[in-house]
Amino acid sequence: MAAATNSILLKLKPKIKIKICNPLFGYPRSNSSASPSIPHLFSTTTLPYADADSDCSSEIKATADANPNFIHPSADVHPNAIIGHGVSVGPFCTIGSSVKLGNGCRLYPGSHVFGNTEIGDHCLLMPGAVVGDHLPGRTVLGCNNVIGHHAVIGVKCQDLKYKPGDECFLHIGDNNEIREHTSIHRSSKSSDKTVIGDNNLIMGSCHIAHDCNIGNNNIFANNTLLAGHVVVEDYTHTAGAIVVHQFCHIGSFSFVGGGSVVSQDVPKYTMVVGERAELRGLNLEGLRRNGFTATEEEDKELGKITAVCTMIQSLRDSFAQNRRGICKFRYFSGS
Repeated sequence: MAAATNSILLKLKPKIKIKICNPLFGYPRSNSSASPSIPHLFSTTTLPYADADSDCSSEIKATADANPNFIHPSADVHPNAIIGHGVSVGPFCTIGSSVKLGNGCRLYPGSHVFGNTEIGDHCLLMPGAVVGDHLPGRTVLGCNNVIGHHAVIGVKCQDLKYKPGDECFLHIGDNNEIREHTSIHRSSKSSDKTVIGDNNLIMGSCHIAHDCNIGNNNIFANNTLLAGHVVVEDYTHTAGAIVVHQFCHIGSFSFVGGGSVVSQDVPKYTMVVGERAELRGLNLEGLRRNGFTATEEEDKELGKITAVCTMIQSLRDSFAQNRRGICKFRYFSGS
């Protein structure tokens, strides 16, 4: 009796139509040779509706193997969105009308892309991630980026000087890993933009505010909070729960200790720490890890060494007009 009932239920299982997009033109695939038009804008592939206890990830993978693109039936994909080749869009995702997705992107369940947003090849959006916003301007991500669970990227800034209707921009490079609950905001005005370079690791619950300019190969530990207009150069490392005042500069190869409040510039190659961050000397371990030699650290003719020349220039720049000076040096009494 049970077997007969299951057989009847399988025959009655509903069918769901899904849209398979043309990877070259962004139009859903049509069997007609006619040019895309309203009647031919959609073609459909009919698949059995997934059981409630089925593995959606396995379903996506299996279907993606059989089709160039896979869009889950519950996803909301605007017909004007441009979708690359080999893209997988999971359940309950949203892709807006002005979105461009590169080849091989994967959107996990409940991730969303809004506004005028371009995402490069082979990017991965984890569940709950939000990229872009319905604002004038643009959000651009390069290739091979990972956007973590419930991260919010490319939304309106929290600067009260922002005027509704102004264009605002965010540009992110390649090979960045942006972890869970991180927020990165667009610029506060049309003449500026928030920029993230390449190969950065931005750990969970970090915040990068409007108009920040982040270089390459940086590591931001959890709860690193950058206010507006902060400049971070290359190969810097922050420990957890640090705060950086607006308009500060963090020099290349520097280290910011955990729990620090940075209210002035951090010179290149240095280490700072403290409730009001103070200079504690050179970031010797960081310099060694990045290939600097003992000769460069200890040579008596320091003025001839390129690294020292750039450090001196970094110090001079921090005292230029409209800059905040450098973190104070901590003096030890010797007692």
